[in-house]
Amino acid sequence: MQPPALLMRHGHRLIQLGVALFLFTSFWGFAVHNVAAPRLGLSVHTLAGIEGVLLIALGLVWQRLQFGNAMSRIAFWLLIYSALATLVPYVLAALWGAGNETLSLAAGSAHGTAQQEAVIRNVIYTAAPAGIASFALILWGLRLNTRVKRETGAA
Repeated sequence: MQPPALLMRHGHRLIQLGVALFLFTSFWGFAVHNVAAPRLGLSVHTLAGIEGVLLIALGLVWQRLQFGNAMSRIAFWLLIYSALATLVPYVLAALWGAGNETLSLAAGSAHGTAQQEAVIRNVIYTAAPAGIASFALILWGLRLNTRVKRETGAA
């Protein structure tokens, strides 16, 4: 049985975004020592690589999800938003030399203006609910449908 075209397209886009993050982290690696907060720069480098692996893995699995078009769109966009809303504040914090109010372990003593700290905090705090919702939907979408259960004898 062929998965719906939208699931295939979303899976392909996730793989593309994962590879784009690998490209980003490759170039970012050259800049790590030149940003205002090098420790945060290293965190960006690592985080982009991990998110790239995650998106590629989920892109490969996406066609197996038991989703209709609407649910695929919701999970897809929540996942992308969560990934970017996690990465972008780290990038900004590294460039600004800010972030110790929210990213204290990675930022160390790097403290920015009140506005910079607020931008970092407000963006990254929205990433977790979106990611949790997306992962919950993906887990639900990985259930076996009734036809497959009957054919395989799965419980």
